[in-house]
Amino acid sequence: MKKMGLAAMAGALAVFTAACGGAGTTGGSAENPAASGAQQNESGGTPVELKFMTWGNQQHLEMYESLLAKFTETHPNITVKLESVPFADYQQKVSVLAAGRELPDLAWMSERMVPQFMANDILADISDIGEDATFALDDFIPSTLSLFSKEGGLYGLPFSTPPSVIFYNADLFEKAGLPTPNELAAKGEWTWEKFEETAAALTSGVGGDKTYGASFFRDWKTWIMLPSYAWSNGGSIFNDDMTAFTWNESYGVETLEMLRRMMFDAGSHPKAGEQVSFDTGKLAMFFDGYSYTSKARDISNFKWSIAPFPSGTHGSAPMMGQAGYVVFKDTEHPEEAKELLKFLAGQEGVQATSVYFVPPRQSILTSDAFLNQPNNPPAEHIKQALIDEMPKAVVQPGHVQWTKIDNEILLGFDLLFAQSGSAADIMNQMKAGIDPLLTE
Repeated sequence: MKKMGLAAMAGALAVFTAACGGAGTTGGSAENPAASGAQQNESGGTPVELKFMTWGNQQHLEMYESLLAKFTETHPNITVKLESVPFADYQQKVSVLAAGRELPDLAWMSERMVPQFMANDILADISDIGEDATFALDDFIPSTLSLFSKEGGLYGLPFSTPPSVIFYNADLFEKAGLPTPNELAAKGEWTWEKFEETAAALTSGVGGDKTYGASFFRDWKTWIMLPSYAWSNGGSIFNDDMTAFTWNESYGVETLEMLRRMMFDAGSHPKAGEQVSFDTGKLAMFFDGYSYTSKARDISNFKWSIAPFPSGTHGSAPMMGQAGYVVFKDTEHPEEAKELLKFLAGQEGVQATSVYFVPPRQSILTSDAFLNQPNNPPAEHIKQALIDEMPKAVVQPGHVQWTKIDNEILLGFDLLFAQSGSAADIMNQMKAGIDPLLTE
């Protein structure tokens, strides 16, 4: 998924170098010949520079700098150059680099990007990593590997598999005397109807003092939380082979009608363009990927926690974003690139990144170290909203024409936000624009 929930850096490329040196230090990049020479003498290997591209924010990059410093302790001839590109530009950036044969050696890849780059045949098959018993490929939750598997090959390894969750302001629920979503879910009463009713009850104030009951949007281009209504009722955005847009059927129409009621009738959801963030305390419930926890941990002015998505007639069905590591086929250093991949996706690497990302390794997902990180939600809420929901989650769909599909859907939401047409008419307009794209 999705975009499966990571923050993008704005502005120009931020470039960091995790280079070799003494244990626990960074230094000696490719720009430092003396250090590189020392590495060659120490390790007996030829100095190699690997390029590793992400869309990570500053916190992610700092975490990777520390992690890569550990890698160079055992691989002192390898220098890793870490780059970050804003997520909004990332897919296009990879396409441009591929056309110019200037791809990095390794990169992050989200669920929406994988179909395009698999079809373009630029990803390396890294299946042989599974032959290394010490890597323990069988520790990965099997469903997390599906996105990167094709015709017996394995073209990446996940590092983040977050089902989306609801972040909620526990103080607002307590003040209103309402049961929390966790309590309602435990009793089987956390339905979409109950969610909409609760959002209205938690809405208060006017103007700058207004508190909204809920928001589905991290920003006004991130609509992917909303299909969960259809998924939880047995519907979908597309048919099974992704040759037809089906969100225009009844449950998609009901989704838009629910959003319209919340925005324009109850006033329980911000209107398009309003910027109301969860950390201000002015939003009772906020739908996002679990990775938002890394930001929520800094909230100190109110109590918060996480809860599962509401249920439909088929239970709950949160959106699952996914992101993984890939090695590009044209790398000049395939063995060194796979060594870095094995380190990042190994036990030590996944344990380190689990501070920000939901780990795909079962042993780490259920560990005390993951559940009880400082300022985390209660462990029982993580189990209820995250671990127990993973088998029910739906991976955000991807397609080689995803950018154009996304634009057609956003045009439809613009019509809803402007109250220009019925929900059914808007959905049918989306279908008219999207169906031709699915067969290109």
